[in-house]
Amino acid sequence: MTYSVKETFSPGVRGLRGVPGAPVIPVAPPDPGALAAKVRTLAPSMTRSMQRVAEAVAGDPAGCAHLTVTALAVRTGTSEATVVRTARLLGYPGYRDLRLALAALAAQQAAGAPPSVTADIAVDDPLADVVSKLAREEQQTLADTAAQLDMAQLEAAVGALAGARRIDVYGIAASGLVAQDLAQKLLRIGLIAHAHADPHLAVTNAVQLRSGDVALAITHSGSTHDVIEPLRAAFDRGATTVAITGRADSAVTQYADLVLTTSSSRESELRPAAMSSRTSQLLVVDCLFIGVAQRTYDVAAPALSDSYEALAHRHAPPRGGLG
Repeated sequence: MTYSVKETFSPGVRGLRGVPGAPVIPVAPPDPGALAAKVRTLAPSMTRSMQRVAEAVAGDPAGCAHLTVTALAVRTGTSEATVVRTARLLGYPGYRDLRLALAALAAQQAAGAPPSVTADIAVDDPLADVVSKLAREEQQTLADTAAQLDMAQLEAAVGALAGARRIDVYGIAASGLVAQDLAQKLLRIGLIAHAHADPHLAVTNAVQLRSGDVALAITHSGSTHDVIEPLRAAFDRGATTVAITGRADSAVTQYADLVLTTSSSRESELRPAAMSSRTSQLLVVDCLFIGVAQRTYDVAAPALSDSYEALAHRHAPPRGGLG
């Protein structure tokens, strides 16, 4: 299956077509503290030579901050072009910007910033160790996602959702559960939102979208055809499109006006990508929901109250006790 490529935006910016008169949204370089998170997130999609550059700068920011592009290429056994491409993939306009971020990160670490913690779960780990390791991994994943989340893109997505006539959310498998979570939350504050896990239903709904509507795709890999296809249909019909993905350069972003990137812990035999990506996706979904609820508070608060009241009797103990 092939897809046409959307309009190419200038580096560092994204257009928001679905909102009339909306400004171009700048994509800011990541905060220095988010560098390690970006490396963990993007490393699986990098070439081996780019991985060596990324691992070097994340592992020794102080040392690499003093290296020229040529010196870093020699240190990692790569080329100057690879170093520059890696810097751009990590979100920096050029190598000079990456060096400045490395210097800032080294200063943060010198001031006592806590190091990241990762721990693989072994098949013979006691359950207490499993709980401890999972808790650390979840904390790291949430911190990484928060650190690298682009606030300008998030603000624009919140604004688009808050003013949408209709919202479609697409996701498959584990990402489909996250899609349902967002749609249900938005419905409870009075918005018209639907999650589509069936790919056929997703496409047939997407072709009905227009300017003023929002389509949101959730896919960690960014390459799930059953999610890309409806997002592309919505994009072609003028809806504002949003992608929540762990791969900022993946196929789904070609049809997304706004991209919200997530982080995840390293995959292992007992911890597949679907587990670690779901945690970060839920964080982004909650940020979107709270942001929309804040912007539409006059409508959202009464709607939420009404939904609680409508369900209250279902949570009351049955009359006559358990008998």
